[in-house]
Amino acid sequence: MKKSGKKISGIILSILLSAVVLGGCGSNVDSNAAAVHEADTVIIVGASVSPHAEILKQAEGDLAEAGYTLKIVEFSDYVLPNTALSEGDLDANFFQHKPYLNDFNAENGTDIAAVADIHFEPLGIYGGKTASLRDLQDGATVAVPNDTTNEARALLLLEANGLITLSKEAGVNATILDIVENPLNLNIQEIAAEQLTRALEDVDIACINGNHAINGGLSLEDALAVETADSLAAETYANVIAVKSGQEQSAKVQALINALQSDSIRQYIEETWQGAVVPIF
Repeated sequence: MKKSGKKISGIILSILLSAVVLGGCGSNVDSNAAAVHEADTVIIVGASVSPHAEILKQAEGDLAEAGYTLKIVEFSDYVLPNTALSEGDLDANFFQHKPYLNDFNAENGTDIAAVADIHFEPLGIYGGKTASLRDLQDGATVAVPNDTTNEARALLLLEANGLITLSKEAGVNATILDIVENPLNLNIQEIAAEQLTRALEDVDIACINGNHAINGGLSLEDALAVETADSLAAETYANVIAVKSGQEQSAKVQALINALQSDSIRQYIEETWQGAVVPIF
């Protein structure tokens, strides 16, 4: 009888332990389901501080009405937002134009797709040691962005203002090697785009992207020359929403696009930046 009692006690204990384990599993299932639901309704977007993050903040209300919570992760460089997106830490990013994205994919083996044009940030020439283009002296130092696509923009803008001549086939792929005429013997220095406003006092002039000019306290009125809204640059270098390939038609991505391509966002951009940032939708 004693042995039989021990067996029954063991069976009961096993049943009780099973109940505890199953109960714990049920709790985990509920937690996991809640986490999945939250992930479906949260949109995490990486963005440059200005104007991208500022524009995104204006879309929070429309996204909330559509059932989504927007989380913005701010970046100060041009590499980490794509790396984070490619690794799955972001649902989308908003900081770059398509030529830069294409170059990044080619150089890094990533598969990131542009899904919507939002705005264009005119690149401008700003005065440092020299206050006007007419006053540039022989051998003057000109700072340009050191990434491939923005350097080409800068060179095209310098050419448009009669400072250099590029080879005819260069176009949006221009580099300093494509300069065929440089009558003032300009010393062109390639500097990281985000460092250009800080370098401005050490050079004669600098070609600076719109967002970095804004972050550095410059306005479009300070520019000595600027890309026009109807230029090839405006068409080519529109800033885009980018996502991992395969996510273009996801519900949250479509909700993000709809919120950013709204009349209220258009009005906000036009009123806030007065031409320094131009809506392209």
